[in-house]
Amino acid sequence: MASTMKIVFGLLTFVTFGMIIGALFQLAFIRKLEDSYGVPIWNNDKEAELLRLGYVKPEVLSWSPRIILLHNFLSTEECDYLRAIARPRLHTSTVVDAKTGKGIKSNVRTSSGMFLSPEEKKYPMIQAIEKRISVFSQVPIENGELIQVLRYEKDQYYKPHHDYFADTYNLKRGGQRIATMLMYLSDNVEGGETYFPMAGSGECSCGGKTVKGLSVKPIKGDAVLFWSMGLDGQSDPNSMHGGCEVISGEKWSATKWMRQRASG
Repeated sequence: MASTMKIVFGLLTFVTFGMIIGALFQLAFIRKLEDSYGVPIWNNDKEAELLRLGYVKPEVLSWSPRIILLHNFLSTEECDYLRAIARPRLHTSTVVDAKTGKGIKSNVRTSSGMFLSPEEKKYPMIQAIEKRISVFSQVPIENGELIQVLRYEKDQYYKPHHDYFADTYNLKRGGQRIATMLMYLSDNVEGGETYFPMAGSGECSCGGKTVKGLSVKPIKGDAVLFWSMGLDGQSDPNSMHGGCEVISGEKWSATKWMRQRASG
């Protein structure tokens, strides 16, 4: 009887020890997976590195209008680079006049901004951003307008509006705007959300106020991709959006508008 108990005890000890070792190996494996999450192994794949595959995380916010939030779309270096290029050349932002199609100053938009030049579009870091925008939006690079960089300071905003054109002047080169990539270049901003009043059925925060619709908080490196045209090829009124009032800090963003065809 005593010998039988010793055998049973020995087996239990062996099984228990084996379970402990197995659990430790499993925990180690899980920890390894956690540590590697979001850290891509590109194996010298330059295309994957350029597109930030493994870093960019798409999140569908709305199907009507179509809005996708792309987390980690830009690197910190790319955000700082765009701000550095833009800062010396900022001027008061304008809006498109529906009658003439030209930019005019308006209290609808109180930010300051600038456009990158065709020469700057050839810079390697800008080319990488342009290629990434094209791949994630599935719109050819040549269909895109020049990137615009904007700065919103305290109390500045952009009232809700549509990105598609209401005039014929701007339709002559490249046709209608079909999609917009809005990239955030700064952190530590209170307010300054991108607001879609006709998206969603709930409530959201906009410049410290609770309003109906959907809003996106500006987080450095994130980007919002949304379409001004529906799947039927018609301009989508629900794509109305605005920049909420900045409560504190500076909101920097870069915008890329994409057209139906190449404008060159």
